[in-house]
Amino acid sequence: MKANEPDALSKTTRINLLFDFYEPLLTEKQRTFLKYYFHDDFSLGEIAGEFGISRQAVYEHIKRAEQVLESYEGKLGLLVRHESLQQLTVQLVNSVNGLSIAEQDRQALMSVIAQFKLAE
Repeated sequence: MKANEPDALSKTTRINLLFDFYEPLLTEKQRTFLKYYFHDDFSLGEIAGEFGISRQAVYEHIKRAEQVLESYEGKLGLLVRHESLQQLTVQLVNSVNGLSIAEQDRQALMSVIAQFKLAE
């Protein structure tokens, strides 16, 4: 599914996020094909030409790598946890901004929130 197909952006975003979390757990070939296809936006034909294999073989490698990423996410849930923490951080920032406190105290709280986000 490429950029001109429905929901391609959300799928690409999801795969890229999963890749960020689970890249070290993939084989070198899986990493390479996913990078070419999702990061660099190479077509199946371009990847096939680069590696001297068929487009179908590239497609199968990419689909298998996607399944592996989804399997890791199903077991470890790092992306779900990350998204939950992002939502909680936004809620926390909104709550702090809604408080009737001195600006210095607000900035101190925002600094703590920023440190929390970095530690994530």
